[in-house]
Amino acid sequence: MELGTYAFPVLCDFLNPNKPSLKICGVTLAADAERLATMHIDALGVNFWPKSKRFLNPDDADFLKPLAGRILRVGVFVNADPDHPRELFQRGLIDAVQLHGDESREEAQAYLDDKIPVIKALGIRNEDDLKAAADFPADALLLDAHAPGLYGGTGQTIDWIAAAEFIESHPNLSIILAGGIVPENAAEALATVHPAALDTASGSESSPGIKDFEKVAALNALF
Repeated sequence: MELGTYAFPVLCDFLNPNKPSLKICGVTLAADAERLATMHIDALGVNFWPKSKRFLNPDDADFLKPLAGRILRVGVFVNADPDHPRELFQRGLIDAVQLHGDESREEAQAYLDDKIPVIKALGIRNEDDLKAAADFPADALLLDAHAPGLYGGTGQTIDWIAAAEFIESHPNLSIILAGGIVPENAAEALATVHPAALDTASGSESSPGIKDFEKVAALNALF
C-alpha cells in the first residue's frame, strides 16, 4: 500500500519511510504500557495468542483503552477466530491487527475491507519467502525469523541483506523488521535494512512479558 492510504493517521506516522519507528512487543503489564507511552515509543504490541509466553488475557487488557492516541496499540493474533480481533478493535483496545500465524490473503483482506489496519508477520527462511510476501494484502509486512510452531519471539535474526534488497526492490511496501533485535544490533539493523520500523520483544525485556527499561531506553535513543 502507498503511504497515506492507511485507515488511521497514527498508522501512517508509524510507517513513514522517512522516519523509522520502534515497536515494543510482548507487553503484559499496565505499568509497562503506560511507561512506554510516556517515553513516546511509537507502538506497543500485545500478544493475544494463548500459547505465547507473553500472552495477555483479553479480560485483562482494559488498560490499553486509555492509551488511545498516545501510542499505536497493536494486537498480535495467531490463527484466531476473526471475530476475536474484530471485537477488541471495536472495543477500542487496539488500533491494528497483527496476523502472526498462517492466515490467508483472503483473511487479511477481510479485515482491510472492514477498515481494520493489518500488519502481516511472515517467517522468512529464504529469498523465496520474501518474493511470496510481496503481494500480501496488508498495510505493512513484518519480517521475522522462521520458527515453525512458535510464531515469533525466538530472538533469531533473519538475513538482513536479503531484507534490504527486498525493500529496495519494493519501495511501495511498508516493512517492519523483527527477529533478534536488541540494543546492541539495532543501529546496524536500521543502517543495513532501512525498514519503516523495528520490532522487538525479547530484546526489550528482563523476562518474557516484563520490560527492561534500560534496554527500551537504549533502543529508543536510536529513533
